[in-house]
Amino acid sequence: MNSVFPILKSSLSIMIPVFFAALGGLFPALAGALNIALEGLLLAGAFSSLTVFYFTGSAFAAVLAAISASLLISALHIFASFKLRANLFITGFAVNLFSSGICVVLSEKIHKTRGVVTAAGALSGQGLLTWYLVTAAILLLLSVLAVYKMPFGYRLRACDKNSSSLISLGINPENYQKTAILISGFFCGIGGSFLSLNLGAFVPGMSAGKGWIALAVIFLGAKKPLGILAAAFVFALAESFSNYAQGLWSLPADFILAFPYFCTLIAIIIVSVVEKKK
Repeated sequence: MNSVFPILKSSLSIMIPVFFAALGGLFPALAGALNIALEGLLLAGAFSSLTVFYFTGSAFAAVLAAISASLLISALHIFASFKLRANLFITGFAVNLFSSGICVVLSEKIHKTRGVVTAAGALSGQGLLTWYLVTAAILLLLSVLAVYKMPFGYRLRACDKNSSSLISLGINPENYQKTAILISGFFCGIGGSFLSLNLGAFVPGMSAGKGWIALAVIFLGAKKPLGILAAAFVFALAESFSNYAQGLWSLPADFILAFPYFCTLIAIIIVSVVEKKK
């Protein structure tokens, strides 16, 4: 029993960035404009929040900086994809590469290092986790209302398979797709800020595939907000358990570390089979 609560707490900490990224990514996914740049957006949010906190000591300013950075990169993504008519997925890959590179370059210019950047007065602790959990609950509720109870949600979902209906009503589906990508940037900024503020440091590549996992979580959750919450928690629980198991079992460390990703793969296969049988 003594090990249960630490595992659950660790699971919640792991879940937060994945959940925010997946919940944000839900909107463009529903609009038929899947945003594969979630990884880069998380990383940009993490670097921006830690940098601002490093100089100001303000968590509020740090979160705002993370949101602003993710929104800015999302706007560049939109400009390249919709204005310049570049392929949406190629642009998403480019955003991930750009974010990874620009964070290192800015870190060297601002912090004089390409490695780990730490901030005094780290915010990691129960209070920070609680704040993010409350924020997640509020945004989850708002997302459910936006998707299922508001005209915005109806039109957003129509962008994917019934875009001709929207056009006949004089509504441009691309405007909703652009808005959806910006929403994903907003959510990723919050999730990215937790990565660095919870650790009290920025580590190059610290998103560590969480943006890609978030994409899987969107589909594992059947493109539904509550389903995304469940899928994100299951992945986080598997990763937390694998971290705990490293000190208990005499299994190769690589195998144990791969456990959460193996669980995700199995879950994707099961969901795919179930969907095909419907």
